[in-house]
Amino acid sequence: MKKNILIYMTFIGLTALLTSCEKDGEKVIMLSDPVAPVLTTVPDLTFQRTNGMNVLEFIGTPVDPGFQASATYYLEACASGTSFANPVTLWSGNQCKSMKITVSDLNGILIKKFPADASSALDLRLRAVLVVDAGTGAPGTGTNTFSYISESKSATAALYGLPRLDLIGSGMTQKIESALGDGKYTGLVKFDVTKPFTLTDPDTGTKYGATGTDLAVNGEAIVPTANGWHRLNVDVNALTYDISEYRIGLVGSATPNGWDSPDQAMEYNPATGTWSITITLADGEIKFRFNNAWAWNLGYRPGGKDPADLFHNGDNIAVTAGNYTITLTITQPNGPDEAGSCTIVKNN
Repeated sequence: MKKNILIYMTFIGLTALLTSCEKDGEKVIMLSDPVAPVLTTVPDLTFQRTNGMNVLEFIGTPVDPGFQASATYYLEACASGTSFANPVTLWSGNQCKSMKITVSDLNGILIKKFPADASSALDLRLRAVLVVDAGTGAPGTGTNTFSYISESKSATAALYGLPRLDLIGSGMTQKIESALGDGKYTGLVKFDVTKPFTLTDPDTGTKYGATGTDLAVNGEAIVPTANGWHRLNVDVNALTYDISEYRIGLVGSATPNGWDSPDQAMEYNPATGTWSITITLADGEIKFRFNNAWAWNLGYRPGGKDPADLFHNGDNIAVTAGNYTITLTITQPNGPDEAGSCTIVKNN
């Protein structure tokens, strides 16, 4: 009987040992020197307005930390030789094997930083921000994220300037542009209901206003119906225009209105393409959202706390009481996969 008990106990011990080894084999093991992403292919960056709808493809290889992991990739550019001290994000997403963007979109991004109708020397790189799932016990969660950067590639970008319509009478210097030069213009403009405006083509001198709800050459001044930032679309061929509210705001328990509307309106900078606000906040949390609604909103990517990695329906951003200057860069404006980055500077 004792012999049988001994055999049985030995069997239990071996089973436990094997089970323990199997579980140990499931642990996440990170390489001591993870393989950084590689930007393998850069397309020709000589742009022409007539090719504005052509799709450019950048190709990369993903980061390899030694285990299967998700990452957010940023395709970045800077003036040649500046060591990415002030980079601009050209594209962001969850994969890097095929990064696609139209000529008009990329030209629009680059001319915010580089001169139009000229060639500029650029350095390009691929940056990967690694997301480690919560619960693994590994570093890389919270504010201590892993970031891996490819070697840079040099390129020359020849950019084209955009045809534009200038807003006359709006109270500030503003314009809307035609990315394809096809008579269709769009842009974000700030309205004041006390300041009706007209539109002028500086190349031809043609002036546009309105007749009723239609656009008209030499028409009456257009009267805004609401203050603040709006998107203005104009088609000079069809003689149509439309205006829609475009508000990026700060919402959350740390803001004066809490989680209720109206959000704290941010100001747009057309030169940099960024939104900013200086505001006094309480202890609490914040998020960014569009037009006082939750269909489009940005917070920390779930499981992370990296201000450079904001994502649709992300986690709330915690802040302590104080006065802040907050700047938001929207890297992917279209929902439901909107994305961006922000800087949060405490003034006092």
